Amino acid sequence: MEKLRELLNELVNEKLSKLILSNPVDSGKGSKLTVRPLLIKGELCYQETLYRDNKVFHYNTAREEIIERMMLYMEDNFRQAEIVSGEYQAVVLISKKGKITVRKKLLKKDGSQKPRQGTGTPQTHNRTKRYILEEGKPVDFLVGLGVQTPDGQIVKAKYDKFRQINRYLEFIEDVLRKLPVDRPLRIIDFGCGKSYLTFAMYYYLHELKQYEVQIVGLDLKADVIDRCNSLAQQYGYTGLHFERGDISSYDCAHPVDMVVSLHACDTATDYALDKAVRWNAKVILAVPCCQHEVNRQIENKELGPILKYGFIKERLSALLTDGIRANLLEEMGYETQILEFIDMEHTPKNLLIRAVKREGMRAKGGDIRKLTDFLHVETTLQKLFEEEH
Repeated sequence: MEKLRELLNELVNEKLSKLILSNPVDSGKGSKLTVRPLLIKGELCYQETLYRDNKVFHYNTAREEIIERMMLYMEDNFRQAEIVSGEYQAVVLISKKGKITVRKKLLKKDGSQKPRQGTGTPQTHNRTKRYILEEGKPVDFLVGLGVQTPDGQIVKAKYDKFRQINRYLEFIEDVLRKLPVDRPLRIIDFGCGKSYLTFAMYYYLHELKQYEVQIVGLDLKADVIDRCNSLAQQYGYTGLHFERGDISSYDCAHPVDMVVSLHACDTATDYALDKAVRWNAKVILAVPCCQHEVNRQIENKELGPILKYGFIKERLSALLTDGIRANLLEEMGYETQILEFIDMEHTPKNLLIRAVKREGMRAKGGDIRKLTDFLHVETTLQKLFEEEH
C-alpha cells in the first residue's frame, strides 16, 4: 500500500480536480466515494462524499486526515481509484489477491484529457456554479422558452428554472452508463407539460452526448402538445415528438429504455411507474406531486396524536407515499434512491425517485405490507403490481 500512499501524497493537493473510489467489495459499506478540495472561510480542506445504501454522507477534513481515510477505504472496501490533479491522471487497481497496480500519466496539452472540473482550483461555498448548460452560451430551446436571452444570459425571473434544468441533467448524467449505446434510446416522458425538461433531456443526450434518441412527450393538453411539436420542428429536434394522451391508457409498441414522470398528480405517478416496470425500463425518474391517496386512508391509533394536525398529516402522508413507492420498485428489481430535486425554498415538491434496473436483483417482499397494514392504507401502485406482476 506504500505506492498508494506515495501517490496520494503527491496528487492530493490544491490542484486536485477528481478523486473517485469505486469497485467496492461490499456495497453495503459504500458503492462510491468522491473527494474534492474546498475552501471554507479561506481555509483549504477536502470534502469526502460517500454513497451508501441510497444515502449520501459528507465529511470535511484536512489534507493529512483525508489521505489516511483514503488509505483505510482502499484497504477495507474499494478496489479502484481514479485521480486527476494538475497535469496528471492516475488509476489504482487492487486485485482480489491484494496486488496493487498504479498507472500514472501526463495529461495531453490539447485538453482532450483535461480534468472534468477544468481548473483544479479549490471550490468555495459561495463559488459560481458550473452548470451542464452554461450561462452565457445561448441554447436554442432555452431562448425559445424564455429562459435565456438571445446572447445567452439567464432571464432573472427564470433563474430557478435554469437551475432545475441543470439539476435534472445531472440526474441523467449519473445513469448514462446504464443506457444502451448500440441502438437508439427510447424515452417516454409522462405529463411533460410545457416540456422545459423534455427539451433539455433531448438537447443533452442528442446534441451534447451524441446519442441517437427517440423521445415521446405525453400530456393531456392539446394546445401544449401543438406548441411543443412546433418548437421541436423549429429546432430540428427530429427525435423528439409530443402526443396527447393519458398515462394509464398509453401503450408503446417498442422497448422503452427510460420513463420520466415529473409532477404527475396523485396516482398518475403510480400508473407511470407501473408502465415503466411492465416495459422493463432500465431507468425511471419520477417527481411525484399531490400525494392525496395515503392522506385519505391513513389511520393509526399510535400516530393519532400527530395525525390530528392537518399539515403534519399531509406532509407525513406524502413522504410515506414516496417511501412505499421506492420499496415497491426495489421489490420489482430496481436499485432505488430518493433524492433532492431542487432546494426546498423553491418548491415543496422537491423529491425525485430514481430507479435503475438491476438484472437478477429482487428484494424480499413483506416488510412494506406490514407497514401499510399498520397504517391501514393500500396504494394504487401496490394494487397495480399485484395485478400485473
